[in-house]
Amino acid sequence: MRFLAISGSVRRASTNTAMLRGLQAAAGAGAEHGVAVYDRIGGLPVFSPDLEAAPLPAAVAGFVAAVAAADGVIIASPEYVRAIPGGMKNAIDWLVSREELIAKPIALAHASHRGDDMLAQLRTVLATVSGRFSADIFLRFPLMALSPDDIAERLRAADAVETMRAYLADFARFCGEGDN
Repeated sequence: MRFLAISGSVRRASTNTAMLRGLQAAAGAGAEHGVAVYDRIGGLPVFSPDLEAAPLPAAVAGFVAAVAAADGVIIASPEYVRAIPGGMKNAIDWLVSREELIAKPIALAHASHRGDDMLAQLRTVLATVSGRFSADIFLRFPLMALSPDDIAERLRAADAVETMRAYLADFARFCGEGDN
């Protein structure tokens, strides 16, 4: 099972991206549940219905292809001013009228002890755009203010690896439920 983990941050030293890289490492190379990290939402043009006609802008076409190839999507995003960051909302907007996301299983992960307002908004948006969003499968680590290297070290701890692998297994089960 292949998961696409989308970081909702455009920051180079993003806490959420670092957490997703830790999740990718916990899954391991050649593991049952592979994780690819997509950290390029900042390269997507601002959504416009006028640009949805073929050919899609190259960055959007690559993003859409990555979503289409995944068995499930994991989203981790920071909270900006108690809301979904513009880049994350823009990425979702590019997928809203496309079939790639409608039935795609989606779960959330979060790299902070804060951000509940954004998470509530993101849950509402994702439940609207996908019939397979799971609000119950959720991974959270309080990593705010740590460097990517410190996050990597913290997420290599046995208890963190166990938590991440359990999260991936739960998500894989949820993804498989749609196949029955």
